Amino acid sequence: MKNDIKQILVIRLSSLGDILLTTPVLRSLKYLYSDCQITFLCKNEYLNAVINNPNINNFIALKAGINEQEVIEKISKEKFDLILDFQNNLRSRQIIKGIKIPLLRFKKPTLKKFLLVNLKLNLFGRYLSIPELYAHTLPGLALDDYGVDLFVPQEYITLLNKDEKYIGFIPGSKHFSKRWPDEYFIQLGKLLNKYGYTIVLFGGKDDKNICGKINAEITKSKNLCNDNNLYQTVTDMRQCSIIIGNDSGLIHAASSLPVPLIVLFGSSVEEFGFAPYRKEAVIIQNEALKCRPCSHFGRNECPKKHFDCMNGITPNIVFEKIKKTLAL
Repeated sequence: MKNDIKQILVIRLSSLGDILLTTPVLRSLKYLYSDCQITFLCKNEYLNAVINNPNINNFIALKAGINEQEVIEKISKEKFDLILDFQNNLRSRQIIKGIKIPLLRFKKPTLKKFLLVNLKLNLFGRYLSIPELYAHTLPGLALDDYGVDLFVPQEYITLLNKDEKYIGFIPGSKHFSKRWPDEYFIQLGKLLNKYGYTIVLFGGKDDKNICGKINAEITKSKNLCNDNNLYQTVTDMRQCSIIIGNDSGLIHAASSLPVPLIVLFGSSVEEFGFAPYRKEAVIIQNEALKCRPCSHFGRNECPKKHFDCMNGITPNIVFEKIKKTLAL
């Protein structure tokens, strides 16, 4: 079968972090099938996460549903030898419905997640990252020892002064229950200012209010939140001594850099597989809480009304981790 695989379609429609976590698998696919051509299908808004990846030969962009039939027809006409559906949801199934091509789907640990969230019964056993779970889709696919890939065009230049000391904050996340309180980021930023660090705020379109609020309260800070310019964000992250952030897509982008990370886990837990991949990151979480996790996606409010999963991680706790990491 190995010699017969020449054209592979990989499907991961969204979101940023999930797409970046496919990149270790793409490297291994290229190693296993050295002559294969890989086509990657994702939503148009996430194309920049992979478009410069040398392990991908072709791209299909899904544009907010308006070209779904066009995408279906394109896949039908291409002579793929294998489809790897790492999305495995109703939409990805609809796109490849009826296509007579060998197909392997990512097996989501749905039952284990349900039991952990609802009954606090942990059947995950050994920790498996999302890239490892993706790799299990194809028997015999072994991952290497490297992390996620994010290839930034050389023309991007940092907006930061290379002679200053910076610490990056990623205060946003799609769901409230994954966000460390803004007030805590502000308190931490003020502490770090005393050590001569300028705080740099990173985020996308949805994070502008959060980043603006924090920026206004920290004297020495720069707000580099932008309109989802991933390449500029990663270029500027590279100048930071350390990056602190929530469980989010930008944290996985930051994990592609040789910059230390501190990741704050609230309602989510490591068992779900979304810790930075093959990266020596410090993960801070309130492990004493019996109500964690309350969701495997995230919530718009704390169902217990106390939000102790994040409120219990004080700025001083994070500050001590930073001091240890940077030997302050």
